[in-house]
Amino acid sequence: MRKLSMALLAGVALVGCGGPEAAEQTAPMSWEEFKASAVKEADSDVYVFGGDQAVEGEQGLREYYEHNLANGDVGSTEGGLAVYYLGYDVKYSSTQARNLTYCVSSASFGSRHSTVVSAMNNAAYAWETTANVNFIHSSAYDSNCTASQTAVFFDVRQVSGAGYTARAFFPNSSRSARNVLIDSSAFSMTGAWTLTGVLRHELGHVLGFRHEHTRLSTTGCYEDANWRGLTAYDSYSVMHYPQCNGSQTGDLVLTSADKTGARALYP
Repeated sequence: MRKLSMALLAGVALVGCGGPEAAEQTAPMSWEEFKASAVKEADSDVYVFGGDQAVEGEQGLREYYEHNLANGDVGSTEGGLAVYYLGYDVKYSSTQARNLTYCVSSASFGSRHSTVVSAMNNAAYAWETTANVNFIHSSAYDSNCTASQTAVFFDVRQVSGAGYTARAFFPNSSRSARNVLIDSSAFSMTGAWTLTGVLRHELGHVLGFRHEHTRLSTTGCYEDANWRGLTAYDSYSVMHYPQCNGSQTGDLVLTSADKTGARALYP
């Protein structure tokens, strides 16, 4: 089976917990039902499902279903921060973790470009001062910042009408799917969440961290069992959605458990 390049996203608080993540499922969702719940992005071969997850291609969507949902998997209560796990931790080598280069599309963001550059810098700083990782803004490529720009490790671009606030990727994604996509709706958010907070969450996924709420079937937002707990379960985690029985009422920030888990994965 090929690797699933599943990307978990940050916009669920604004778009709701839809799709296949029902708590305490009593019967597995059929493949037809699952496929119907997914939306194919217009300009790529990426399918988004469950409000905030993505895989590459219909084959990837089917593999995700067969591996995680076909048998009605209901998750574990054992534990904080959890890394994507496929029999091994999905993470970067120590060298790659220190060289996560990216561009920020000046063409797609327009007048919002400097706002995104600042938010990315601040979000990256939170992880860089916690673990042995380094995000590098390669601004020379901002004017040609696309999914096919191989001079950077990933691109940051704006989309509109995507149905999510933002989406990211995991370390095992191919270059074409290594994008942080920010929907235009992110610039009109109300409440405690900031763009920096959303991007802190997204960069957590870029580093390989899963949604914290997938660790318990009782959160109402269970996803699958492909994770390994790095700390005890943390309902305040930057990777936990408040509407999934989370405890965070402010912006999405790293907790002490998040920092402990990040240092454990990238010491």
